[in-house]
Amino acid sequence: MTLSATQSWDITSATGQANYARAQRDYPAQAIVDLAALKANMEHLTQVVAGSHSGHAPTQVMGVVKADAYGHGLVPAALAALAGGATWLGTAQPREALALRRAGIGVDRAHILTWMYNGAAAPFDDLISLHIDISVGSFEGIEAIAAAATKLGQPARVHVKVDTGFGRNGFTPEAFDDALTALKAHVSDGALEVVGVWSHLAVADMPKVPDFVAATDAQVRVFEQFVSRMEKAGLPPQIRHLANTAATLSRPEIHYELTRPGVALYGYEPDPSMGVAADFDLQPAMTLQAQLATVKDVEAHHGISYGRTYLTPTATSTADVPVGYADGIHRSASGANELGAGGPAAVHLGGPVRVMTTQGPRIVHVSGRVCMDQFVMDLGGFARDLGISEGDTVELFGPGRGAESGFAEPTADDWAKAAGTISYEIFTCLRNRIPRLYLHAAQTLSAADQLMLDSDSILS
Repeated sequence: MTLSATQSWDITSATGQANYARAQRDYPAQAIVDLAALKANMEHLTQVVAGSHSGHAPTQVMGVVKADAYGHGLVPAALAALAGGATWLGTAQPREALALRRAGIGVDRAHILTWMYNGAAAPFDDLISLHIDISVGSFEGIEAIAAAATKLGQPARVHVKVDTGFGRNGFTPEAFDDALTALKAHVSDGALEVVGVWSHLAVADMPKVPDFVAATDAQVRVFEQFVSRMEKAGLPPQIRHLANTAATLSRPEIHYELTRPGVALYGYEPDPSMGVAADFDLQPAMTLQAQLATVKDVEAHHGISYGRTYLTPTATSTADVPVGYADGIHRSASGANELGAGGPAAVHLGGPVRVMTTQGPRIVHVSGRVCMDQFVMDLGGFARDLGISEGDTVELFGPGRGAESGFAEPTADDWAKAAGTISYEIFTCLRNRIPRLYLHAAQTLSAADQLMLDSDSILS
């Protein structure tokens, strides 16, 4: 009998059970995404901004679904965000914006904004014809978008990107007058419609650091100067948007007409310095689970994985988890102990994994280096005594209280700590060879929206 360290999934239909079994046959790991959690997160975010009124209109919310919806699945996450009250969707790459429209999310359902492209080769004609808004932050972009719009005979809806101090793309204050001149010319000839102006905050996710608060304040002032210059030039923006997740949650004064929460949609806080997800009434939507491969006994001081960075302190059992850095499991989350080749100076606690034993759940850690297709765990005891065997389902991360909470519930934040990164990277790096499976599709999405999903991916 195999054990499972994950919750009992709410799979009520024979079709869902068959999909779950098929996914396990296809691959020894699965990412379970709760669409109801995504919807609830968006509903909460819309409530956060509900009291915000700019001088123009009530604040709307964009569901940022770039990077395959932070690894959660582009179309399913977008539909859940819309079900939760989002009226905009945001993708960095045009390819994903086009995929949303072609999946069936029409202009009557949502505005879509895209902002990252190579202006010399981007499919501006397709974007314009499908009524997708385009960010513009360069002179080359202005001319390329205007040329495509003129050829189509349809104006392009553009959002002017401005650099308020982030140092990424967008017009600088020094170049802005020339940009406004170019934009105004193409507005006059009917090629462009200036819909919005926007920028991005660098350190709003650290509101407890005075210097960073001051830096954010400075960015806000610069942004409002850009807006004023647009108005004086006769190009008043319909929509101003500056607030990312952190500012959506903590800076209501800059909600303006639109906010762009990203990581909050998926149930995580923007930075651990702000607290944890539960502090903001957010629910992590993804659980990453895997089924154990080889489980075996080894002697004391047995080396594990490349470089012998981990040697077993005592005779023990090890278990192979059949996912590795080719799946997006960070090699930097490898484990090393003082007996290993690097000695005490190289000790590093590997990523946490929840395993189920006959005595209850426990956390064990990656032992040795993460490999391309697998990593190994020292179980800290013999498998026969723990009741652990090949085929058991273990949980790498999910919507828990933390690996160190006493409840043995690892989260993406725990893996980020082990890997020296942020939660965003933990789930956005998960490769598509890990199947995505969706819970609560029927209770979250309309019947028509459910038809936009891969039927083999629906659990309930």
